[in-house]
Amino acid sequence: MQKTSNHPSGADLKPLSGEGKSLKGTELAPGLYVLATPIGNAGDITLRGLAALKAAELVLAEDTRVTAKLLSLHGIQNSLSPYNDHNATEVRPRILEKLRGGAAIVLVSDAGTPLVSDPGFKLVREAIADGIAVTALPGPSAALTALTLAGLPTDRFFFGGFLSAKAGERTRMLAKLKDVPASLILFESPQRLAESLHAMHDVLGDRPAAVARELTKLHEEVRRGRLAELAARYNKEGPPKGEVTVVIGPPLETAPDTTAIDAALKAALPFMPVKAAADMIAALTGAGRRSVYDRAVELKHDE
Repeated sequence: MQKTSNHPSGADLKPLSGEGKSLKGTELAPGLYVLATPIGNAGDITLRGLAALKAAELVLAEDTRVTAKLLSLHGIQNSLSPYNDHNATEVRPRILEKLRGGAAIVLVSDAGTPLVSDPGFKLVREAIADGIAVTALPGPSAALTALTLAGLPTDRFFFGGFLSAKAGERTRMLAKLKDVPASLILFESPQRLAESLHAMHDVLGDRPAAVARELTKLHEEVRRGRLAELAARYNKEGPPKGEVTVVIGPPLETAPDTTAIDAALKAALPFMPVKAAADMIAALTGAGRRSVYDRAVELKHDE
């Protein structure tokens, strides 16, 4: 099974002293609580998250061993039950029955925000359909953490999850993302990183990108550069250690073909008003209407 949401294993979690000791007496209203857990440093869990983990009737964990370690670091004892790709279909009806009976249940993944690349989506969807209250307890996310550190446009971004391990399918997936007008966020295995970066370069062009690994951990690293440069670097160095998130800049803007625009305007202006000709040529070429209009005025003036 591939790692989930924000995919670090949690092996390097580090506690903050005294956490969890002042959260006594908290009660949770019935419902499903979707809780983000640390992607590396255990100090990144929220006070609200700690209170929920302590007060819940049951904590659903992708890997109970990972979550047990997190709870232990914060001095919390509670019932854990696995909920993952292997057993979700079987156990989901029993979980929903508990929720319908008024239970307060917390859902976590191994690291980061649940529902991102894990089976939590189906549980939340069915809980909502049953009229069960669903509450998000926000927190860490490898995707957003990497985007924050990448130094690439953040006004629009698209999370693409894991690329396929198969070269042909990976190329097809990237081709579908090529024209998305946003920064792209992808998870990748360290072993496939160099190969995938080469594929990204071949399909998307030599865009600016960032490779982030071990986020919030002691050896956190973010490398920034063009896709070709990053691909060559990891091809030479070999697979890095730790979990990897790749952020790629939006599609490269291409300058309009002014020669073609001029030719089209010269053909249209003898028969059309300037504004109508500019509107038509802008629509046909995808160039900015204002720049085409200004050029049409210049050409009309030169006649």
